[in-house]
Amino acid sequence: MLERTFVHIPGVGPQTERRLWERGIAGWREALAAHAPAPGFSPSRWQVLRSYAADSLASLERADHCYFSQVLPACYHWRAWSAFRDRTAYVDIETDGGFGRNAITVVGIYDGRRVRSYVRGENLNEAAEELERYALLVTFNGATFDLPFLRRAFPAVDWRHMHIDLRYALRQLGYSGGLKQVEKALGLVREEAIRGLAGDDAIWLWQEYRRGSQEALELLLQYNAADIENLERLLEWAFPRLCELAGSCRGNG
Repeated sequence: MLERTFVHIPGVGPQTERRLWERGIAGWREALAAHAPAPGFSPSRWQVLRSYAADSLASLERADHCYFSQVLPACYHWRAWSAFRDRTAYVDIETDGGFGRNAITVVGIYDGRRVRSYVRGENLNEAAEELERYALLVTFNGATFDLPFLRRAFPAVDWRHMHIDLRYALRQLGYSGGLKQVEKALGLVREEAIRGLAGDDAIWLWQEYRRGSQEALELLLQYNAADIENLERLLEWAFPRLCELAGSCRGNG
């Protein structure tokens, strides 16, 4: 889908992009191979499009996620998922209920293969180095919650990731509400031990852990791991439907 994207080019919106697809300009390579401007494009405007297409193709070939994080509007970052899936992290944090830079209690990071948990007082600072490894971060409500906390906690991280906030991506498909509500609507069922737990419970579990309950920490980490593992499942479900909604049936790439 990323190679078919033109909405990052000045003057090209979703409707113009669809018209390009309909007229056989299916992606950047087709635009560069065209011998004449597409209908509706002046020679100068077409040259701008071709210049962006060339830069975009070169950036993709060298896996330069920073280019796309800068030029691609945030609401379209989901289009980069299949191209950067091997450098995608599903991220969720827990806090103690505060709002300062030291409020984070747990950072969970899932790369599609392994869950890594970073806990305050143990290894929390190691999360910064782990986050640097990725091109694309996936969260639920992370634009207003997780990422602001993480930026305050780890200001030295280069925060030029692309970011998919599934809260807004799923809203485009008619699914609103919190993560657990969306999971339920789509038939995702959590393990019995953590079924029904929510953000307030995560704060309480941290408090119990601080009072000496190792079992509370284990349950908190299980809860956090379910959050990030389900983010991948939700994105796998949403991605082809977002492609279809955009007017492109060719979701790969």
